[in-house]
Amino acid sequence: MKLGMFLMPSHPPERPLADGTRWDLDVIRRADELGYTEAWVGEHFTVAWEPCPAPDLMIAQALMETSRIVLAPGAHLLPYHHPAELAHRVAYLDHLAQGRLMLGVGAGGIPSDWALFQVDGMAGVNRKMMWEALDILLKFWTDPDPFVFKGDFWTVTRPEPMLDGLMQSHIRPFQTPHPPIGIAALSPKSDTLRVCGQRGFMPLSLNLGDAYVAGHWPMVEAGATEAGRVAQRSDWRVVRDVFVADTDEEAIGWAAASMGRMADEYVLPVLRSFGMISLVKHDPDVPDEDVNGDYLARNCWLVGTPDTVVSRIERLAATTGGFGTLLQLGYDYLDDPGPWFRSMELMANEVMPRVAHL
Repeated sequence: MKLGMFLMPSHPPERPLADGTRWDLDVIRRADELGYTEAWVGEHFTVAWEPCPAPDLMIAQALMETSRIVLAPGAHLLPYHHPAELAHRVAYLDHLAQGRLMLGVGAGGIPSDWALFQVDGMAGVNRKMMWEALDILLKFWTDPDPFVFKGDFWTVTRPEPMLDGLMQSHIRPFQTPHPPIGIAALSPKSDTLRVCGQRGFMPLSLNLGDAYVAGHWPMVEAGATEAGRVAQRSDWRVVRDVFVADTDEEAIGWAAASMGRMADEYVLPVLRSFGMISLVKHDPDVPDEDVNGDYLARNCWLVGTPDTVVSRIERLAATTGGFGTLLQLGYDYLDDPGPWFRSMELMANEVMPRVAHL
């Protein structure tokens, strides 16, 4: 099992954008120093708690401040990008990264983003757009010949060379045939998980309940079997909220300082509005009104001493059957960064060596 970081990025709405970005870069730089293998940076347009509409800009800056860690947009929301432009933009960033780039793609699940771009997410149009856009990206990266792609949402062309080749589509990814591709999944029965298995994409399971996430892998395996492939658990990323400290109560207290606030003011209200609050319960009999940041810290998150967190990871691995990379969800501790960086150090130096065999 490897250790990575997933930055939504999470910041309180009052945080200036430049300050929040500087914090995220500091976290990525420290993760690189501690041996975290990868860091993913999210993309949203209309969520004040997740204020990053251009993760590739942050990644370009982070490449200048790190030396080993692999970086990835997590994810570019494909319905909101013209695929021809994004194919060239990702390929260009891949050259800047010199092999330290992965690509996360997604359909987008934020209703206000749907409204901004006039995408009918309620009817599933966003998912159809994602698959079409991804096919276009892959065609640009794997088909060297001129072509015309006529889809339901985009018509794109790789033009014939012009002016004796002085003008032509010439930018290809640095990695062959393209950076590794990951897709975040929510529903255990989603087509996304099946397609990940069919096409060899990396599945990312978001930070919901252990038993719920355990239902993801059978769908990946089913898709792989349909395509005559063997799914590799080492490709599976599982996102989790983590805070490690010298005592359990200290860890719970520090988790409440930022992680708990985001849960109470943003994550839990959104889950309640979608009727999904049960997905974060450790016991289905817990009353909905009892689920708050403190409850999550004590019952659901990986929060506590190194011994406590090791035990929780062992339980998670047993419940899911095992996965390749644990992605620690990043939070904003800019006002008091010491405990957060101490948590990262304990996670890298005391927790992971004890669970790396899982």
